[in-house]
Amino acid sequence: MADYQLLKRGKLNLKNDSTSKKKHKRKKKRKNDDSDKDNVLTSTDTLRHGGWWIIDEFEQIVGNVALEFHVKSMSYAEAQDNGLFKLGYQTDSGEEPKEEGILTAMKIGETKIALKSGFGKYLGLEKTGIVSARADAIGRNEQWEPVFQEGKTALIGPNGCFLGVDEVGTLQCLSRSAGEDEYLSIRTNNTRVKKSKKDLPIEEMSASLKDTEVNYVKKFQSFQDRRLKINKEDTSALDQASEKGNLHEVLLDRREKMKSDKFCK
Repeated sequence: MADYQLLKRGKLNLKNDSTSKKKHKRKKKRKNDDSDKDNVLTSTDTLRHGGWWIIDEFEQIVGNVALEFHVKSMSYAEAQDNGLFKLGYQTDSGEEPKEEGILTAMKIGETKIALKSGFGKYLGLEKTGIVSARADAIGRNEQWEPVFQEGKTALIGPNGCFLGVDEVGTLQCLSRSAGEDEYLSIRTNNTRVKKSKKDLPIEEMSASLKDTEVNYVKKFQSFQDRRLKINKEDTSALDQASEKGNLHEVLLDRREKMKSDKFCK
C-alpha cells in the first residue's frame, strides 16, 4: 500500500473544547444547546468514526468518501493491491477510515456518481459481477446510482444490481433487491454545509427539535378536544433521526402514538 503514502487528504476541524470559552458566553451556549445536538461536529456517531459523518442526500456526495457496510460488524470497503475490494476491520473505534478505504467521488449528471480509488482507478464491474477498480477513465461501467430511502442507503451498479458483499467480504453487484448485505453508509469528512433557514419548512425554523415537533403537531393535529397532545417520550430519537435523514418519518410515528394526527387515523 505504499502508493497511498503519496496522498494528502484533508481532515475535519473539530470545534474547540467548550471549556476554552469565556464565562460570559456560557449563558448563550446553554441557550443553543438543543440546536447544537443536531450539529454533526458534536454527533456521537461522527466522533466514533473519526469525524466522518453520514451522507443523506445526493448533493453531499463529492470529494473524500468511504463506504461503510452494515454487515461484518460495520466495516469499510478497502481497495486491494489486485484492484478488488474487500471489507476491512470493524469501524466505530474513533478512528477515521484507512487510506485504502478512502475514495474520491464525483457527480455524473443529476443521479449518478463515479468513485476513484486511492490508486487512481475507477470502480467498475467485472463480467462476473465482482467489483474492481482498474479503469483509467469513466465509462458506462463505472457509473453508480445512490439510493436514499426510509433512512437506508444503497448503491445501484452499472448492471442494475445493488452493491453488496459476499460471505467472505468481497464487494459484488449481483442482487436485484437491497437487503442487509447491500445496506451501507456513505461517509465523508467534508465540511458539512447546513441548510439555511430560508430553505427549511416553516415548521423546522425553530431552535430545537422539540419545538419542531410541537410545530408539526399544531399543523396536523385534528383538534377534537382543542388541546395539544405531545409525545412525552425521550426526544433523543429525534436527534438520531435528524442525523440519519428520516426526521419526518419519526415525527409521524410519535404523533401516531398520540392518536392526535388527522393523517394517522
